[in-house]
Amino acid sequence: MLSAAEQLSILKRGVDAIVPEPEFVKKLERSVRESRPLRVKYGIDPTGIDVHLGHTVPLRKLRQFQDLGHTAVIIIGNYTALVGDPSGRDETRATLTEDQVTANARDYLRQVGRLIDLDKAEVHHNGDWFSRWSFLDVLELTRKMTLGQITAREDFANRIAASKPVYLHECLYPLMQGWDSVEIRSDVELGGTEQLFSLLVARDLQVSQGQEPQVALTMPILVGTDGVRRMGKSLGNYIGVGESAENQFGKIMSVPDEPMRQYFILLSEVPLAEVDRLLSPDVNPRDAKEVLGKAVVTQYHGEEAAQRAASEFRRRAAGEDPEVIPEVSLDAGKLDSEGRLPAFILVKELGLESSGASARRVIEQGGVSISLDSRRELVTDPKLSVLVRDGLIVRVGKRKIACVRLV
Repeated sequence: MLSAAEQLSILKRGVDAIVPEPEFVKKLERSVRESRPLRVKYGIDPTGIDVHLGHTVPLRKLRQFQDLGHTAVIIIGNYTALVGDPSGRDETRATLTEDQVTANARDYLRQVGRLIDLDKAEVHHNGDWFSRWSFLDVLELTRKMTLGQITAREDFANRIAASKPVYLHECLYPLMQGWDSVEIRSDVELGGTEQLFSLLVARDLQVSQGQEPQVALTMPILVGTDGVRRMGKSLGNYIGVGESAENQFGKIMSVPDEPMRQYFILLSEVPLAEVDRLLSPDVNPRDAKEVLGKAVVTQYHGEEAAQRAASEFRRRAAGEDPEVIPEVSLDAGKLDSEGRLPAFILVKELGLESSGASARRVIEQGGVSISLDSRRELVTDPKLSVLVRDGLIVRVGKRKIACVRLV
């Protein structure tokens, strides 16, 4: 095991705060001295099924702890998900049913397993203990926190100031998250900066149960591919862990220049000195993004897939078609008597755009072309009647393409 100082140097990369840091140093030193791994907790509420790169920031830190010889403890919050994490929210989360949470949880570990060595990790569902609680147990937990403490947290205070409701069930969330730490005797808990309140609640609960309090490590919130808002599926600015190598690489290449340092630090192991060099004025931002894109894709698909994705992106950027064009089936019954279909409907039916309105818009912007027998034609009229045959290639922008297969 590395020395405490060496571990601290590795673990501080990309960390916003360690609270309290002196206690963390002491825990590391004792861990090395006694050859006792730290128990490092990370909780995930299965409120959706797509793990994106924003979620991987604390997961990557958890993997660092694993690689340093510590024990990763993953909490699947099937009961906290029923409450909904209010951290950083300016309104109450939509309520999920138990069936929805259970369905979401099934796929979580498979995706998390892309980063964490699950064979060496502990996995718990907090419903394992909360489902056994009586109402008296809940009452006892609520005695651990005052109304003043709850309403002082920034997100609740902002909502109260804006005359937005704060429901009582939301006040249970930090207590439930904190109790998870008691159950698994956590030494360290990882989370986003907006979760610091809940991470510190656990310290008080652990002390009340005669345990040594955990240390909180918070990570910055990853900006989405728009370079402005936090990464999220609902905002359409996310990069999914389960996406193809080509999609992951292409989205990395589309990220604005401003958040590149954050992406390098939080999503890769590229040495900081090399990051400084890549982001210097002497290096083309496109080249820096390609290094980052390969680093990210390699983590989830392997180095060979990363090289292919980079090569494919260069081909597409040069206006060339990919080496393998995906075939998309189209019902011949949708064509008119002459075998034609309006261009915007064709684009929508092939799944290249999600709606007729978006298909019209991209055509009007000059982003669609078709070809048969290598003769490419730009389509600018959404209502253009396109003669559809097997093998017709339809392109939308530089990344979407389909070869028609009539059925």
